[in-house]
Amino acid sequence: MRNEEKKPPGSPRSGARELLENLADAGVEVIFGYPGGAVLTIYDALLESPIRHVLPRHEQSAVHAADAYARVSGRIGVCLATSGPGAANMVTGIANAFMDSIPVLIITGQVSTRLLGTDSFQEVDITGITMPITKHNYLVKQTQDIPRIVREAIHIATTGRPGPVLIDLPRDVLDGEMKPEKSVPAELKSYKFFTKGNPGQIKEAAKALMQSKKPVIYAGGGIITSGADDLLRELAEKTGVPVVTTLNGIGSIQARHPNNLGMVGMHGTTTANLAVHECDLLLAIGVRFDDRVTSGLTKRFAPKAQVLHIDIDPAEIGKVLRPRIPIVGDARLVLADLLPLTAACAIEPWMRTLRQWQDEYPLCYEPDGHLNPQLIMETMGEIGGDDAYVVTDVGQHQMWAAQFYPVMQARHFITSAGLGTMGFGLPAAIGAQIARPDALIYLVTGDGSFQMNVQELATLRQYDLPVKIILMNNGVLGMVRQFQQTFYRERYNEIQLTANPDFIALAAAYGIKGLRVTRPAETAPALREAVSVREPVLLDFAISPDEVVLPMIHPGKVITEMLEGGEGDA
Repeated sequence: MRNEEKKPPGSPRSGARELLENLADAGVEVIFGYPGGAVLTIYDALLESPIRHVLPRHEQSAVHAADAYARVSGRIGVCLATSGPGAANMVTGIANAFMDSIPVLIITGQVSTRLLGTDSFQEVDITGITMPITKHNYLVKQTQDIPRIVREAIHIATTGRPGPVLIDLPRDVLDGEMKPEKSVPAELKSYKFFTKGNPGQIKEAAKALMQSKKPVIYAGGGIITSGADDLLRELAEKTGVPVVTTLNGIGSIQARHPNNLGMVGMHGTTTANLAVHECDLLLAIGVRFDDRVTSGLTKRFAPKAQVLHIDIDPAEIGKVLRPRIPIVGDARLVLADLLPLTAACAIEPWMRTLRQWQDEYPLCYEPDGHLNPQLIMETMGEIGGDDAYVVTDVGQHQMWAAQFYPVMQARHFITSAGLGTMGFGLPAAIGAQIARPDALIYLVTGDGSFQMNVQELATLRQYDLPVKIILMNNGVLGMVRQFQQTFYRERYNEIQLTANPDFIALAAAYGIKGLRVTRPAETAPALREAVSVREPVLLDFAISPDEVVLPMIHPGKVITEMLEGGEGDA
């Protein structure tokens, strides 16, 4: 403890102190937070707490940082804000964590209980606002409920299908005193989730897999959440079955693994999309059949396949696409039971077809003397090695990273997939670097996304976090421009970022080193220079606004109707 006066055992403690002690007892080491009047009791108690506090420059950033901390570490992320505007500023971050099933504990201050419902200064009904975007939330009315609610909230956030849980704490509840109680495990009779899959369904799934001639494994973020990436690789190698991944599933199988066909969906590889369209069995694990993969055309998605769906959330089974064999359970436990029932599949003709497609439709680009974003991604991979982490913002740069950066480990690719939140990247990179202080953290961002939360450069500098910012600077909102080019006959409107700052000068204003790259030959030297120093570095890559992400599927088109080279459908 720091600066703490010894108190007799069992003496009353404030609700704020009880909150922090219960968080510390649960293993929480870091809180990302922004102070304000309603939570000053917590900030006072933090002076005597072993929990580290990280101060971002915006409450939304606090949630994104906690979100990425959880993704990288596999532990719950915790964030804190005051009442009213502080709590309201967190909404986008909470929705982002909810969409991607990330365990985040959000703590908000609230006006005193006697003022609730009176429209008092900085009062916002944050539990009402966030009800649709949290797994659960609490408005605490009594100080003595704090220990129980903290235990329950962490239990709910981290078990079953993970997700954000919010605790709203009125000021008088935080100020109130209580005697410490003995910690007991959380028990919620109404909260149920499945872990072990049904043995009969698992046997049926194994039989169907062994009998198939054109199987595909469809791997999602649930593989990574459950820590099942090693079992996925073992299943792919034992059976010989190829794997396609979702955006959040990147890293569930190594990028260079021979069974990995790449990402499936709107900007997926041609081979992955053709494989799903032509397969006779689709083993979907930890996925939710997102419309960015299915185009919303469930009857025309994997039309020749019997679908086997493994997911811990029973609400996902049949929500979008009705499987022939549903298995509700934790992906790791289900795969552990499935593996002994499998053997090598007789799928040599299928694999020859897939290899032929990979030869015919590789992910590639034309080096034309300009600074190709794909080259930047590949060079980052070569210099960073297999242990580097990639955090992305949202847009074209996100898809180039997904397509061309060789992610070799689970939890090493951090992105906003479900909500697609511009501005996620910089605060998320901060959270990732806090979780892995000795690791190389790349942030891949664009000039549009970067400016959404550019103020977090101050956080980067304050805590000396050596994030390497890879800024794809094309002077436009690139993905929106690409959509206007393709779907709106080049009728461009409000996508020009004509008043962009000099990003090198901006970085310098925050005390951060900047490097400008304009030619392909400068890419590797600049990256090596950035990686060689233990400090934040911004690399401003000047790319053309005419660069596009391909392949691309038209919204509402079948998965095989891809734009390959900008000339027409494949």
